[in-house]
Amino acid sequence: MKTSQSEFVTLRGYRYHLRTWGVPDAPLLVMLHGWGDVAATWQFVIDEFAHEWRIVAPDLRGFGQSQGNNSTYWFADYVADLDALLEHLSPDAPVKLVGHSLGGNLVSLYAGVRPERVTRLVNLEGTGLPPHPPEMAPARMANWLNALREQDQGKFPWFKSYATYAEFATRLKRDNPRLTDERADFMAANLGEVKADGTIGLAADVHHRVDSPNLYKVEEYMATWRKITAPVLMITGAHSFLFSRFFGKDAPEYRRRIECFQGIEEIMLEHSGHNMHHDEPERVAQLIEEFMLR
Repeated sequence: MKTSQSEFVTLRGYRYHLRTWGVPDAPLLVMLHGWGDVAATWQFVIDEFAHEWRIVAPDLRGFGQSQGNNSTYWFADYVADLDALLEHLSPDAPVKLVGHSLGGNLVSLYAGVRPERVTRLVNLEGTGLPPHPPEMAPARMANWLNALREQDQGKFPWFKSYATYAEFATRLKRDNPRLTDERADFMAANLGEVKADGTIGLAADVHHRVDSPNLYKVEEYMATWRKITAPVLMITGAHSFLFSRFFGKDAPEYRRRIECFQGIEEIMLEHSGHNMHHDEPERVAQLIEEFMLR
């Protein structure tokens, strides 16, 4: 297992935890995790890299060891945090970005907003949420208000807790049967934290469980994706819940979104689900390096 270092930086007034691998003078690769994940689980992919990189992976705001809002999360804050991180890491040169799920949505949005700051982009299933028609707006706002009221009353949709890290690892394997025992144990140790009552819970701000009152307006994201000038590689998993639950791999809605990316390359991994960096890290590492080193 390749050795990583842990450091903390302040971005926009928030304490951010960064996980780093490699040597300072190697090419920079910035990697962003998905919802409910942390930077450390990129370890499986990084262990398979054949080339030398300077890798920086943050715990996104409110996940892992990074400071949270303790209130509603707004996607624009993630974009601004990434902008601040890249100014900290590479103020004078554009960067190579990798993102999974939430992180994939983030890096793609950023690459459209600041196209001059991104040279290459690998997106692991960051193609947005299902369409939110305007008719959803009243219920969405009402649900958010109800969540705020429940918080004031001491009620909240807390993350599930576990008696031990081993029990947490068992749950991770139940959710994703493709995980090996070794990877499940590693993930449990890095995703979990000891709570005040001694149980093990997800290292994440519970407010991530509450949807924002804003609707997901896919047309705004699509307009931004069209502004990306960097080459894009989209990696998907054949067994991903996103395609079965949301819009289907070959459905018109998915194709409509993918066509916004100019010159995109698509690769599907036949033995992976949504978390392909946990399922087939060897193949993911190979694809990332081949694409980034062109």
